[in-house]
Amino acid sequence: MFTKVDRGFSFSKLAFYIFLTLVGLLFVYPFLFMLGASLKDSPEIFHDILNLFGKRLVWENYATVLGTVNMGRYMLNTAVVTILVTLGQIATSILGGYAFSRIRFPGRDLIFRIYLGTIMIPFTVIMVPMYKLMLLFGWVDKLQALVVPWLFTAAGTFLMRQFFMNFPKELEEAAFLDGANRFTILTQIFIPLSGPAIATQFTISFLYGWNSFIWPLVAIQSKNNYVVTQGLADIQGGYHATPPIVLAGTTLVIIPTVLVFLFAQKYFVEGVTTTGMKN
Repeated sequence: MFTKVDRGFSFSKLAFYIFLTLVGLLFVYPFLFMLGASLKDSPEIFHDILNLFGKRLVWENYATVLGTVNMGRYMLNTAVVTILVTLGQIATSILGGYAFSRIRFPGRDLIFRIYLGTIMIPFTVIMVPMYKLMLLFGWVDKLQALVVPWLFTAAGTFLMRQFFMNFPKELEEAAFLDGANRFTILTQIFIPLSGPAIATQFTISFLYGWNSFIWPLVAIQSKNNYVVTQGLADIQGGYHATPPIVLAGTTLVIIPTVLVFLFAQKYFVEGVTTTGMKN
């Protein structure tokens, strides 16, 4: 009797894994198709669209994207902007989250609610005032315009605040008894224990910074300061009749975001599931 139960259980697990594999392939296929099509020539991609790869791999498509379109320069600009924005948002979110969760000061909860309420303001409402500020500072068409306005994030502060509120008060009180100040407690205790939340914030900030399009389109005019999303629009305009070139540029842009998510997904899921919802 036990043998039959074990066999049935194994068969159900096998069927479940096969189902998940098929679903996974369904989601992965568009990326494989994009990669394969980017290595074909234009006549071949329309003639035999079902085959992932053509008779030969046309690496010249990537050479065109990196050389003629100058996507390498755009990727470098985007990497600089994204890294600075990501690190800045993590730093400000940690500081703000700690202040709003562990330090009592007059108006703390009201200030936090007002700050959190800024998430509901559409970007189109603040886009023109932000552009006027960039004109005032002389940052239009400079990478500073893509970095400084985005160093603060209410969503990141909320994430870190909720995570810090899960720490027991006794941990902080014991550190105070040992002579530690708040900065020491934050850097030596809270931050080392906040790996999942920081990884979550890193992933969200990186994806946002790398994929940003509307604001760079407004703030940046010269091609030397273009980011990858503007580069993709440039490719679409110049090579719209050459899908392999467009797909080659898309592949180059997507690869960094996929790698970041794959490496950080374990901590990302853990950070989301362990972040409390205390008030």
